[in-house]
Amino acid sequence: MKTGAFIVPTGIGASIGGFAGDASVWARKFSPKCRLIVNPNVVNAACFSGITENMLYVEGYSVDEFFKGNLKLKPSNNNKIGVIFDKSISKEVLNVHINTINAVKTVYGTDVIGCEITDEPVGVEFFVDKSAISTGNVENLDTLSNAAKKLIKRGAEAIAIVCRFPEDNENDDYASGIGVDPVGGVEAIISHFISKEFQIPCAHAPAFDDISIPTKIVDPRAAAEYITPTFLPCILLGLSQAPMLTKNEGISVLDVDFLVVPYSAMGSIPVLEMSKIGKKIYAVKENSTVLDVTGLKLNIKCDIIETYRELWELI
Repeated sequence: MKTGAFIVPTGIGASIGGFAGDASVWARKFSPKCRLIVNPNVVNAACFSGITENMLYVEGYSVDEFFKGNLKLKPSNNNKIGVIFDKSISKEVLNVHINTINAVKTVYGTDVIGCEITDEPVGVEFFVDKSAISTGNVENLDTLSNAAKKLIKRGAEAIAIVCRFPEDNENDDYASGIGVDPVGGVEAIISHFISKEFQIPCAHAPAFDDISIPTKIVDPRAAAEYITPTFLPCILLGLSQAPMLTKNEGISVLDVDFLVVPYSAMGSIPVLEMSKIGKKIYAVKENSTVLDVTGLKLNIKCDIIETYRELWELI
Protein backbone atom coordinates (compact mmCIF):
# COMPACT_ATOMS: atom_id res chain seq x y z
CA MET A 1 0.00 0.00 0.00
CA LYS A 2 1.22 3.49 -0.85
CA THR A 3 1.95 6.14 1.77
CA GLY A 4 0.69 9.65 1.11
CA ALA A 5 0.55 12.94 2.98
CA PHE A 6 -2.53 15.18 2.95
CA ILE A 7 -1.56 18.56 4.40
CA VAL A 8 -3.56 21.76 4.82
CA PRO A 9 -1.50 24.38 6.69
CA THR A 10 -3.17 26.12 9.62
CA GLY A 11 -4.29 29.74 9.67
CA ILE A 12 -4.02 30.55 5.94
CA GLY A 13 -7.74 30.74 5.15
CA ALA A 14 -7.90 27.51 3.16
CA SER A 15 -11.32 27.18 1.57
CA ILE A 16 -11.12 23.44 2.29
CA GLY A 17 -9.49 22.61 5.62
CA GLY A 18 -9.44 26.16 6.95
CA PHE A 19 -12.46 25.71 9.19
CA ALA A 20 -13.50 22.76 11.39
CA GLY A 21 -12.63 19.37 9.97
CA ASP A 22 -13.91 20.37 6.55
CA ALA A 23 -11.04 18.62 4.75
CA SER A 24 -11.96 15.36 6.52
CA VAL A 25 -14.35 14.24 3.83
CA TRP A 26 -11.51 14.06 1.30
CA ALA A 27 -8.89 12.70 3.68
CA ARG A 28 -11.35 9.93 4.59
CA LYS A 29 -11.81 9.11 0.92
CA PHE A 30 -8.06 8.91 0.35
CA SER A 31 -7.23 6.84 3.44
CA PRO A 32 -8.72 3.51 2.24
CA LYS A 33 -6.44 3.75 -0.79
CA CYS A 34 -3.22 4.53 1.09
CA ARG A 35 -1.68 5.07 4.49
CA LEU A 36 -2.19 8.81 4.94
CA ILE A 37 -0.20 11.31 6.99
CA VAL A 38 -2.44 14.21 8.08
CA ASN A 39 -1.83 17.29 10.19
CA PRO A 40 -4.47 17.91 12.91
CA ASN A 41 -5.90 20.84 10.96
CA VAL A 42 -7.22 18.41 8.35
CA VAL A 43 -9.35 16.26 10.69
CA ASN A 44 -9.94 18.23 13.91
CA ALA A 45 -13.60 19.21 14.23
CA ALA A 46 -14.30 20.16 17.87
CA CYS A 47 -16.51 17.36 19.22
CA PHE A 48 -16.04 15.37 15.99
CA SER A 49 -12.96 13.94 14.31
CA GLY A 50 -12.30 12.82 10.75
CA ILE A 51 -9.50 10.49 11.87
CA THR A 52 -9.50 6.90 10.60
CA GLU A 53 -7.34 3.90 11.48
CA ASN A 54 -5.32 4.33 8.30
CA MET A 55 -4.28 7.92 9.10
CA LEU A 56 -1.13 9.08 10.87
CA TYR A 57 -1.98 12.18 12.96
CA VAL A 58 1.14 14.38 13.13
CA GLU A 59 1.41 17.92 14.51
CA GLY A 60 2.87 20.60 12.24
CA TYR A 61 6.37 20.98 13.70
CA SER A 62 6.82 17.21 13.68
CA VAL A 63 5.50 17.09 10.12
CA ASP A 64 8.27 19.48 9.11
CA GLU A 65 10.93 17.51 10.98
CA PHE A 66 9.67 14.31 9.38
CA PHE A 67 9.94 15.75 5.87
CA LYS A 68 13.42 17.09 6.65
CA GLY A 69 14.43 13.52 7.46
CA ASN A 70 15.02 14.24 11.15
CA LEU A 71 12.16 12.06 12.44
CA LYS A 72 10.49 8.79 11.59
CA LEU A 73 6.91 7.80 12.36
CA LYS A 74 6.26 4.57 14.24
CA PRO A 75 2.56 3.63 13.96
CA SER A 76 0.88 3.31 17.35
CA ASN A 77 -2.59 3.08 18.87
CA ASN A 78 -4.28 3.52 22.23
CA ASN A 79 -1.53 5.90 23.30
CA LYS A 80 -1.41 7.03 26.92
CA ILE A 81 -2.49 10.69 26.83
CA GLY A 82 -1.75 13.37 29.40
CA VAL A 83 -3.77 16.60 29.40
CA ILE A 84 -2.40 20.05 30.32
CA PHE A 85 -4.89 22.67 31.50
CA ASP A 86 -4.06 26.38 31.69
CA LYS A 87 -4.28 27.64 35.29
CA SER A 88 -6.38 30.60 34.12
CA ILE A 89 -9.28 28.35 33.03
CA SER A 90 -12.21 28.84 35.41
CA LYS A 91 -13.52 26.00 37.58
CA GLU A 92 -16.79 25.86 35.61
CA VAL A 93 -15.03 25.60 32.25
CA LEU A 94 -12.54 23.08 33.65
CA ASN A 95 -15.43 20.91 34.83
CA VAL A 96 -16.87 20.87 31.30
CA HIS A 97 -13.52 19.63 30.00
CA ILE A 98 -13.21 16.98 32.71
CA ASN A 99 -16.67 15.71 31.76
CA THR A 100 -15.52 15.73 28.14
CA ILE A 101 -12.48 13.60 28.94
CA ASN A 102 -14.62 11.13 30.85
CA ALA A 103 -17.13 10.95 28.00
CA VAL A 104 -14.41 10.23 25.43
CA LYS A 105 -12.89 7.59 27.73
CA THR A 106 -16.29 5.96 28.21
CA VAL A 107 -17.32 5.89 24.56
CA TYR A 108 -13.98 5.23 22.84
CA GLY A 109 -11.84 3.67 25.57
CA THR A 110 -9.27 6.43 25.12
CA ASP A 111 -6.43 6.07 27.63
CA VAL A 112 -6.14 9.44 29.39
CA ILE A 113 -3.71 8.83 32.24
CA GLY A 114 -4.21 12.15 34.01
CA CYS A 115 -4.20 15.92 33.93
CA GLU A 116 -1.87 18.69 35.09
CA ILE A 117 -2.86 22.30 35.71
CA THR A 118 -0.06 24.73 34.90
CA ASP A 119 1.62 26.45 37.83
CA GLU A 120 1.04 29.84 36.22
CA PRO A 121 -1.35 31.29 33.63
CA VAL A 122 -0.18 30.63 30.06
CA GLY A 123 -1.26 34.02 28.72
CA VAL A 124 -2.52 33.48 25.17
CA GLU A 125 -3.56 36.18 22.72
CA PHE A 126 -4.52 35.69 19.09
CA PHE A 127 -5.14 37.87 16.06
CA VAL A 128 -5.06 37.98 12.27
CA ASP A 129 -2.10 40.01 10.98
CA LYS A 130 -1.91 42.46 8.08
CA SER A 131 -1.21 39.66 5.61
CA ALA A 132 -4.46 37.94 6.73
CA ILE A 133 -2.54 35.12 8.44
CA SER A 134 -3.70 33.83 11.81
CA THR A 135 -1.09 34.29 14.54
CA GLY A 136 -0.67 35.37 18.17
CA ASN A 137 1.51 35.44 21.27
CA VAL A 138 2.07 33.17 24.28
CA GLU A 139 3.45 34.84 27.40
CA ASN A 140 4.51 31.79 29.42
CA LEU A 141 5.62 28.75 27.46
CA ASP A 142 7.79 27.57 30.35
CA THR A 143 4.76 26.76 32.49
CA LEU A 144 3.49 24.48 29.72
CA SER A 145 6.89 22.79 29.59
CA ASN A 146 6.85 22.13 33.33
CA ALA A 147 3.37 20.57 33.16
CA ALA A 148 4.40 18.41 30.19
CA LYS A 149 7.44 17.11 32.08
CA LYS A 150 5.21 16.00 34.95
CA LEU A 151 2.86 14.13 32.60
CA ILE A 152 5.70 12.44 30.75
CA LYS A 153 7.13 11.27 34.08
CA ARG A 154 3.70 9.77 34.81
CA GLY A 155 3.88 7.78 31.56
CA ALA A 156 2.22 10.02 29.00
CA GLU A 157 3.05 9.11 25.39
CA ALA A 158 1.11 12.04 23.92
CA ILE A 159 0.12 15.46 25.24
CA ALA A 160 -3.19 17.30 24.83
CA ILE A 161 -3.04 20.99 25.71
CA VAL A 162 -5.99 23.19 26.66
CA CYS A 163 -5.28 26.90 27.12
CA ARG A 164 -7.66 29.69 28.01
CA PHE A 165 -8.27 31.97 25.04
CA PRO A 166 -9.79 35.45 25.29
CA GLU A 167 -13.25 35.80 23.80
CA ASP A 168 -13.40 36.69 20.12
CA ASN A 169 -16.31 39.00 19.44
CA GLU A 170 -15.27 39.87 15.88
CA ASN A 171 -15.47 36.46 14.26
CA ASP A 172 -18.39 37.00 11.90
CA ASP A 173 -16.31 36.46 8.76
CA TYR A 174 -15.11 33.04 9.91
CA ALA A 175 -18.62 32.02 10.96
CA SER A 176 -19.84 33.09 7.52
CA GLY A 177 -17.19 31.00 5.76
CA ILE A 178 -15.15 33.87 4.31
CA GLY A 179 -12.45 34.45 6.90
CA VAL A 180 -9.36 32.93 8.47
CA ASP A 181 -9.64 30.79 11.60
CA PRO A 182 -8.31 33.38 14.08
CA VAL A 183 -7.06 30.90 16.70
CA GLY A 184 -5.23 28.45 14.44
CA GLY A 185 -1.95 30.35 14.25
CA VAL A 186 -1.33 30.69 17.97
CA GLU A 187 -2.48 27.11 18.53
CA ALA A 188 0.32 26.09 16.17
CA ILE A 189 2.83 28.10 18.23
CA ILE A 190 1.79 26.19 21.36
CA SER A 191 1.89 22.72 19.80
CA HIS A 192 5.14 23.43 17.92
CA PHE A 193 6.80 24.37 21.20
CA ILE A 194 5.83 21.13 22.97
CA SER A 195 6.72 19.03 19.93
CA LYS A 196 10.15 20.62 19.63
CA GLU A 197 10.83 20.42 23.36
CA PHE A 198 9.83 16.79 23.92
CA GLN A 199 9.56 15.01 20.51
CA ILE A 200 6.15 13.72 21.53
CA PRO A 201 2.78 13.76 19.73
CA CYS A 202 0.72 16.74 20.86
CA ALA A 203 -2.22 18.91 19.88
CA HIS A 204 -4.04 21.94 21.29
CA ALA A 205 -7.69 22.80 21.94
CA PRO A 206 -8.77 26.28 23.07
CA ALA A 207 -11.01 26.92 26.08
CA PHE A 208 -13.25 29.99 26.18
CA ASP A 209 -14.95 31.51 29.22
CA ASP A 210 -18.32 31.57 27.48
CA ILE A 211 -19.48 27.95 27.33
CA SER A 212 -22.93 28.75 25.99
CA ILE A 213 -23.82 27.36 22.57
CA PRO A 214 -24.79 29.99 19.97
CA THR A 215 -28.05 29.48 18.12
CA LYS A 216 -27.30 31.38 14.91
CA ILE A 217 -26.83 29.43 11.69
CA VAL A 218 -23.20 29.47 10.53
CA ASP A 219 -21.33 28.24 7.49
CA PRO A 220 -21.45 24.41 7.41
CA ARG A 221 -17.65 24.23 7.34
CA ALA A 222 -17.46 26.02 10.70
CA ALA A 223 -20.54 24.40 12.26
CA ALA A 224 -18.70 21.81 14.36
CA GLU A 225 -17.22 24.59 16.48
CA TYR A 226 -20.60 26.20 17.17
CA ILE A 227 -22.45 23.24 18.70
CA THR A 228 -20.15 22.46 21.63
CA PRO A 229 -18.44 24.35 24.46
CA THR A 230 -15.26 22.24 24.15
CA PHE A 231 -12.97 21.36 21.26
CA LEU A 232 -11.13 18.66 23.23
CA PRO A 233 -12.69 15.44 21.81
CA CYS A 234 -11.08 15.68 18.38
CA ILE A 235 -7.54 16.02 19.69
CA LEU A 236 -7.97 13.15 22.16
CA LEU A 237 -9.15 10.90 19.33
CA GLY A 238 -6.29 11.95 17.08
CA LEU A 239 -3.61 11.63 19.75
CA SER A 240 -4.88 8.21 20.76
CA GLN A 241 -3.51 6.81 17.49
CA ALA A 242 -0.77 9.32 16.70
CA PRO A 243 2.50 7.68 15.61
CA MET A 244 5.44 7.78 17.98
CA LEU A 245 8.25 10.10 16.87
CA THR A 246 11.57 8.28 16.56
CA LYS A 247 15.03 8.76 15.08
CA ASN A 248 15.71 5.27 13.76
CA GLU A 249 12.54 3.19 13.55
CA GLY A 250 9.43 3.55 11.44
CA ILE A 251 8.24 5.31 8.31
CA SER A 252 10.69 7.80 6.79
CA VAL A 253 10.17 10.59 4.28
CA LEU A 254 11.66 8.29 1.66
CA ASP A 255 8.67 6.00 2.16
CA VAL A 256 6.20 8.75 1.20
CA ASP A 257 4.92 8.30 -2.34
CA PHE A 258 3.07 11.60 -2.75
CA LEU A 259 2.09 14.87 -1.05
CA VAL A 260 -1.21 16.72 -1.47
CA VAL A 261 -1.31 20.48 -0.71
CA PRO A 262 -3.34 23.55 -1.69
CA TYR A 263 -2.23 25.07 -5.00
CA SER A 264 -1.40 28.51 -3.56
CA ALA A 265 0.42 27.28 -0.43
CA MET A 266 3.53 25.68 -1.89
CA GLY A 267 6.15 27.35 0.30
CA SER A 268 5.98 24.87 3.16
CA ILE A 269 8.81 22.58 4.31
CA PRO A 270 6.99 19.39 3.21
CA VAL A 271 6.72 20.74 -0.34
CA LEU A 272 10.32 21.94 -0.48
CA GLU A 273 11.71 18.69 0.93
CA MET A 274 9.60 16.45 -1.30
CA SER A 275 10.75 18.49 -4.27
CA LYS A 276 14.41 17.98 -3.30
CA ILE A 277 14.06 14.20 -3.36
CA GLY A 278 11.97 14.13 -6.51
CA LYS A 279 8.76 12.80 -5.00
CA LYS A 280 5.28 13.41 -6.44
CA ILE A 281 3.56 16.63 -5.35
CA TYR A 282 -0.09 17.33 -6.13
CA ALA A 283 -1.28 20.96 -5.96
CA VAL A 284 -5.08 21.21 -5.71
CA LYS A 285 -6.46 24.37 -7.33
CA GLU A 286 -9.94 24.30 -5.82
CA ASN A 287 -8.46 24.77 -2.33
CA SER A 288 -7.82 28.52 -2.35
CA THR A 289 -5.93 30.30 0.47
CA VAL A 290 -4.93 33.87 1.38
CA LEU A 291 -1.44 33.04 0.05
CA ASP A 292 -0.18 33.22 -3.50
CA VAL A 293 2.81 30.90 -3.32
CA THR A 294 2.55 28.59 -6.30
CA GLY A 295 4.85 25.92 -7.66
CA LEU A 296 5.43 28.07 -10.73
CA LYS A 297 6.67 30.99 -8.64
CA LEU A 298 9.01 28.70 -6.68
CA ASN A 299 10.10 26.72 -9.73
CA ILE A 300 8.87 23.54 -8.07
CA LYS A 301 7.71 20.69 -10.24
CA CYS A 302 4.22 19.56 -9.29
CA ASP A 303 1.09 18.08 -10.80
CA ILE A 304 -1.67 20.69 -10.81
CA ILE A 305 -5.02 19.09 -10.11
CA GLU A 306 -8.31 20.97 -10.35
CA THR A 307 -10.23 19.20 -7.55
CA TYR A 308 -9.76 16.70 -4.76
CA ARG A 309 -12.29 14.47 -6.49
CA GLU A 310 -10.17 14.38 -9.62
CA LEU A 311 -7.12 13.46 -7.55
CA TRP A 312 -9.02 10.83 -5.57
CA GLU A 313 -10.00 9.14 -8.83
CA LEU A 314 -6.37 9.32 -9.98
CA ILE A 315 -4.69 7.86 -6.87
